[in-house]
Amino acid sequence: MKVLLTHGYFLGEDVKEQRIMRPYPPLGILYLAAYLKARGQRADVFDTTFSSPAALERRLLDERPDVIGIYTNLMTKLNVLRIMRFIRARPELASSRIVLGGPEVTHHADRFLEHGADVIVIGEGEETLHALVAAWAAGGRDAPLGDIPGIAWRDSGGNVARTPPRPLLRSLDDLPEPARDALDLQPYLTAWRAHHGSNAVSVSTMRGCPYTCRWCSRAVYGGSYRRRAPRLVADEIAHIAERYRPDSLWFVDDVFTINHRWLEALTVELEARGLRVPYECITRADRLDERSVALLKRSGCFRVWIGAESGSQAVLDAMDRRVTVEQVRDMIHLCKRHGIGTGTFIMLGYPGETAADIEATIEHLKRADPDQFTITVSYPIKGTPFYDDVVNDIVNPAPWEQSTDRDTQLRRPHSSWYYWFATTRVVSEVRAFKLARATNGAAQPLAAARQRVKAMLGRAGMRLDPALRLLEAGARRVADYRARS
Repeated sequence: MKVLLTHGYFLGEDVKEQRIMRPYPPLGILYLAAYLKARGQRADVFDTTFSSPAALERRLLDERPDVIGIYTNLMTKLNVLRIMRFIRARPELASSRIVLGGPEVTHHADRFLEHGADVIVIGEGEETLHALVAAWAAGGRDAPLGDIPGIAWRDSGGNVARTPPRPLLRSLDDLPEPARDALDLQPYLTAWRAHHGSNAVSVSTMRGCPYTCRWCSRAVYGGSYRRRAPRLVADEIAHIAERYRPDSLWFVDDVFTINHRWLEALTVELEARGLRVPYECITRADRLDERSVALLKRSGCFRVWIGAESGSQAVLDAMDRRVTVEQVRDMIHLCKRHGIGTGTFIMLGYPGETAADIEATIEHLKRADPDQFTITVSYPIKGTPFYDDVVNDIVNPAPWEQSTDRDTQLRRPHSSWYYWFATTRVVSEVRAFKLARATNGAAQPLAAARQRVKAMLGRAGMRLDPALRLLEAGARRVADYRARS
């Protein structure tokens, strides 16, 4: 059978990422391609990142695949719907089966089936996709699917049918390395180097996360924690280093240092091979200590991202983060003492957050002093405890097929503008503090002054929130009136 895997992310349409320019290849479908190949089924990959919708459409029409597998996440949902509309509108592709997988489909399976998908893969995809392709190869388009765990589809009566969940793979060691040779990695390496002076290749060593942060989606792997053997991870790193010679690696794992014995075994394995490729990773403050940080340094880690989310303990507790502000701060300092760069993540607008909590976050960032930090404004993802907490506070939901969870508007105590000003305030005040401290307030007075002015504007905007809320409410009423009329 002809199988084509794609993912519907187009860098040319992502203005924000064009500024950041840190694209990574779609590891998920590369694992699928490798798994099918290892079992005798060819699967081609159309990587859309540096391509265009028109090029994908031409490929589909030229190849007319029997199975079109599309990885679907929150960012790509609207593009995936657009791709399905194209497929369903073309007679040449009438016999193609559309299979969707990924985190976005789990809690929207009925909707995606309604909009053109033939089968939804819920959970881990390798075994399920292989079973689907084998069933269609043996029994044709109308082959029975009821014995395949982990899917949703429409039965012969047009009703949505589901099979029981598929058990997760017991051992990730049974998976082949992702089929990086199925796409051209060079555009990624070139884009990184052109914008940052160095490049990176992404690697996955684990699946799942056993922690319970209320805003985090577990739509694919649940609360599992499974990991590949250090020997196999070292094999993959060696293959990457030999073929692509990257400047660094990016471990995409949710909590890289979750198991200190595994980290030590990987470190020893890398040292025994004389293999040292600089890398960065993500972890939690409560999974760091002197021993693990020393191992990170030994094994080549040059930057570690430590989840913080807030400088307010009350907000962290509401998120069920199960860490303290002091832990985060201490571990950032510990990593810096070991010569490892640090980054952290901040989330504003979580339910219950107050202006005092935002002040605490600013103070935390000043005291923790990470080298980098990013800020997002919270939004609920369907299927998470956070979504369940606020589902009754969702206002003016847009049509499902025209929106994503990022567009969800909540009945909040503040206007959306408030969080724009709050973000400006946090970023600018911390930058001003860093500039002033790094130069004793003398060498870059203009740069620090500009940041202080931005911080003042952010503070002023936050104080104007009552008026902004009135304006926003008025605009909403006008939009509602126009929609009804």
